[in-house]
Amino acid sequence: MPLPPNLPPLPIDDALPALRDALRARACAVLQAPPGAGKTTRVPLALLDEPWLAGRRIVMLEPRRLAARAAARRMAATLGEPVGATVGYRIRHESRIGPRTRIEVVTEGVLTRLLQDDPALEPYGAVIFDEYHERSLHADLGLALTLQSQQLLRDELRVLVMSATLDGARVAALLGAAEGADAPVVTSAGRSFPVQLHWRDRRPEPRPGPGGVESAVAATVRAALAAHDGDVLVFLPGAAEIRRVGELLDDGALPREVRVRALFGNLPQQEQDAALDPAPPGERKVVLSTAIAETSLTIEGVRVVVDAGLARVPRFDPRTGMTHLETVRVSRAGAEQRAGRAGRVAPGACYRLWPEAEHVGLLAHATPEVLDADLAPLALELAAAGVADPAELRWLDAPPAAAFAQARTLLAQLGALDAGGRVTTHGREMAALPLHPRLAHMTLRARALGLAALACDLAALLAERDVLRGDGPRPPDADVRLRLDLMLRGDVPGTLLGWSVDREGVRRARQESRALREALDVRGAASHDDAASAGRLLSLAYPDRIARRREAGVGRYVLRNGRGAVLPEGQPLAREPWLVAAELGGGATQERRILLAAPVSVEELVSEHGALLDRVEEYAWDAEAGAVRARRAVRLGALTLEESALRDADPARVAAVLLAQVRDAGLDALPWSDDAVRLRERLAFARAWDGDAWPDVSDDALLASAEDWLLPSLVGLRRWDELRRLDLGELLLARLDWSRRGVLDQVAPTHVAVPSGSRIRVDYADPQAPVLAVRLQELFGLEETPRVARGRVPLVLHLLSPAHRPVQVTRDLAGFWRSSYFDVRRDLRGRYPKHHWPEDPLQATPTHRAKPRGT
Repeated sequence: MPLPPNLPPLPIDDALPALRDALRARACAVLQAPPGAGKTTRVPLALLDEPWLAGRRIVMLEPRRLAARAAARRMAATLGEPVGATVGYRIRHESRIGPRTRIEVVTEGVLTRLLQDDPALEPYGAVIFDEYHERSLHADLGLALTLQSQQLLRDELRVLVMSATLDGARVAALLGAAEGADAPVVTSAGRSFPVQLHWRDRRPEPRPGPGGVESAVAATVRAALAAHDGDVLVFLPGAAEIRRVGELLDDGALPREVRVRALFGNLPQQEQDAALDPAPPGERKVVLSTAIAETSLTIEGVRVVVDAGLARVPRFDPRTGMTHLETVRVSRAGAEQRAGRAGRVAPGACYRLWPEAEHVGLLAHATPEVLDADLAPLALELAAAGVADPAELRWLDAPPAAAFAQARTLLAQLGALDAGGRVTTHGREMAALPLHPRLAHMTLRARALGLAALACDLAALLAERDVLRGDGPRPPDADVRLRLDLMLRGDVPGTLLGWSVDREGVRRARQESRALREALDVRGAASHDDAASAGRLLSLAYPDRIARRREAGVGRYVLRNGRGAVLPEGQPLAREPWLVAAELGGGATQERRILLAAPVSVEELVSEHGALLDRVEEYAWDAEAGAVRARRAVRLGALTLEESALRDADPARVAAVLLAQVRDAGLDALPWSDDAVRLRERLAFARAWDGDAWPDVSDDALLASAEDWLLPSLVGLRRWDELRRLDLGELLLARLDWSRRGVLDQVAPTHVAVPSGSRIRVDYADPQAPVLAVRLQELFGLEETPRVARGRVPLVLHLLSPAHRPVQVTRDLAGFWRSSYFDVRRDLRGRYPKHHWPEDPLQATPTHRAKPRGT
């Protein structure tokens, strides 16, 4: 009989039979159990004898290596067996699996490898996703691929999703989508003890320093130790804050029996075990931990939690293609998980370093990594599985389209995808390596260059946190070659050039490099001489982060995509002309800071990226020289690798640039002669009064048609001052055929003959009111105003004195003679007595002289 899809909360002893019944009835189920319920260790053991398992193994995913080891040990101890018997674990570079193993605890990345090797997961009867609420990229991908395998290949495969703070209804709908009904949800009431909450009215500051989160945490730890029994678990965003709080507590003021322990993923296993194991009799411990202790782990003896309320998460920016770590506020679900750590073995207390009123403003759940992460690894895994479109799979939250498209673009650049978007042989080899696609590509390509050992060292270093630590405001030297030197040394020093060396990080990187060399069958190790090729290899992994130093300013660079980047002041690399940045800091809106880099030569870039180079001939305007610059250039994105003058420049392309400069400068910048200006004015007048048969010579029209009338004359020119050779009037006149030229003289004659015999130039500057400026005496005897445009347009007469000063403006000459003339005559007779000013101008003889001949 099918189980109801949802059950009331049950004690864990009752929840286990209900869960077994649910999985017998359905292929998928959800278990919601709070911290302390024991689901991580009790559920897999309870399912071992289920008939549907049919002797197959159970694979259980844990989000972290530390949690996987701890869960396997706990289950093995419950059975009274060593790890590797019934219960084993498989994590990166470490496997404790035997022939009798029935439960494999693995990290999430291992499951995708299992699915690559065997999409049907034949050896397994059940896949358990523990702590799924953390919503890592690998967990979402693993669940999507497992559900696809179940639907297409193994309908009997059981899938169980477990969490304390998950939205169970959404997951149940996802798991049951193929069957058209939600999967059963079993809820356990758990066995946690009450936890008293203490709120601190101090806002956590993401930055270190006096009054920041570290000092607030240290003060709270001291207060908690004084007020409560048992051990204290402190949640901090990262290893740097852990180190600083540890330094603040190491001031001799703590009770003698208190030991401070650190807990984060990159610690040696011995130190991790010291944090997890019970404190010796008579001692107490303070465990300074990252979010790694939120779930899965049981830290013996913890009765008090101090929560700084912060978490450090990666944020991917599709605009830049880069990921940066960001310190954010913890979610309400995360805060609940953290507080629950204090109630595992007895009633406890939780100190939250934020006011209670702010708690409701926290996000309900942390943002799933698939929505914020670099999707290149996911895209490669999907391509290797034959999935080109994420929509083919079932997701709780689908990968964002923009970020996924950018990831596939990067994979294509790395040669992992062909032109059709299908995975290549090289892409399958990349997917088989436990590296980011960038580093996998670099490592594989390095084999052909004889630099595989160096590439393994580089990949191992870049997969780790930086092994050099900057003390104070001065960041460590960005040169990757310094880190390679540490890898190649016999003994690792505690300091290098004044910076602290993370010896354990170097040890892990060496171990990782050895594993990579073994996987790639690389014999021998890298040499110090090989390290000189670090930039060449980094350019293979980060072709988008190749950078060229700007001409102005030491340490200022431009990346291949055109964005800026800067090396901190005082860095030895700051004078290198070319770099490859392996790590960049700064937010999406800030200029990026180069944190890790290596120099590279132009010859190396040409050798490794020849297929991506653009060899172009460029024609551009050089404002300083006032001429067209023609150059031959080799470019990589926004970067110019080589540039030289182009001696055999194409005259037509030079002319096109010159024309573009004319357009930018405007027509007034051209060397217009007086005659050319007058011709243009005549043409404008003709068009205004005689119709559209005449060419439009306005600024907009001439610029728009410049290819027709101006460009041919620019061929052969290169400099702006050479434009003086142009006869712009003749170029405009060339737009008229011979017959139209004759008509132009009829419509807009250049001169008009007046009674004195003079030919006076007509001014057409205003096409609506052409002007004839003429001395008054030269018009004696003329009754009507002269006209143009075949008699349709009277000229505006500017009547001048003998000294060529205007005395009257009129379009009605006849009316002027009848009226205004006599006032003008009286004034002119006084000023110019030697000139003849007749009483009847229409009967007088016109003249351009002082007195008419014979008077």
